Amino acid sequence: MARQSPQRPDADEPELDDTTASATADELDVDRPAADRALWDELRIDPVEIALPAGTGFTLRAYRPARELTPTDVAERDQDDPFLARRQVVETEDDEEMVILDEEFAALSAEDEDEERPEGRRRGRTEALDEEAEVDEDEVDEDEEEDAGDEEVPVFLSHRGRLLLFKTPESLVSFIRSGAPNDMSQLDSWNELSERVEPADIAPLDEDTYELDLVVENLRGGHDTWDPTLLIEAGEVARDLAYALRLPAVLDMLSAGSRLDDLDEALRATVNGGIGGFMGRRRLKKIGAQTASLGWRTIVGKISAVVDWRD
Repeated sequence: MARQSPQRPDADEPELDDTTASATADELDVDRPAADRALWDELRIDPVEIALPAGTGFTLRAYRPARELTPTDVAERDQDDPFLARRQVVETEDDEEMVILDEEFAALSAEDEDEERPEGRRRGRTEALDEEAEVDEDEVDEDEEEDAGDEEVPVFLSHRGRLLLFKTPESLVSFIRSGAPNDMSQLDSWNELSERVEPADIAPLDEDTYELDLVVENLRGGHDTWDPTLLIEAGEVARDLAYALRLPAVLDMLSAGSRLDDLDEALRATVNGGIGGFMGRRRLKKIGAQTASLGWRTIVGKISAVVDWRD
């Protein structure tokens, strides 16, 4: 199950002393045998547990070379929710795509950058971005395109741009066996999974369990309460979901050089310790809690908007 954030204590559960807590943990270890990972390792697919404000659900994720995957079709999703499509991507007069971010987050990010960056540096970066924008896409090296095709990218159990989240392992297994259309059915190991998977196999590893529902509240608590593990793992799954579900606004908010990417790098530095950890803590102090929490509120909202909950 997902870890309980120190920001959200469960008032219904009595406090346990160290002895009782240790005994309880031992009992859980005895009662809950480790799941057999042979099936997942063989088929290169993993069960995943994701907690969102609306609830917690199970799904599947795999990584495959980009050239082997057909991206999910988002045409129907964006047609059903034109506001979702409009707030993510619009066409400019030059027929180029432009990503639209949450207005409040974009404004706060701009203010933070202006406060930190000298005028000359701001102007230099703007000029550099303008020069990059003028590069003709036809000049992309063929070798780079081939490398991109070999890069492993995420694919989730989704359909037509919506993430399928199941409230129980039984309902997830029932769907896998049903033969219903989904984006993972293109995998060469999908048919074998549908024949062999059992509810007991749906036991995500700790590193495949994500608590997106706790991120915003944790960030609002301020720098001293930030949970590096929680936030780093949230960033990893959010990037995967944004790529697999084709959410360009989320990808942009987490892209290299963005405010939230700076937060991620600083948190990783603090975890690694040493002089890098010291520098990471200094960098964290420069990242506004309001900016970070507002940005993540937007990300969690955009992901939640494309979830298809299944009982």
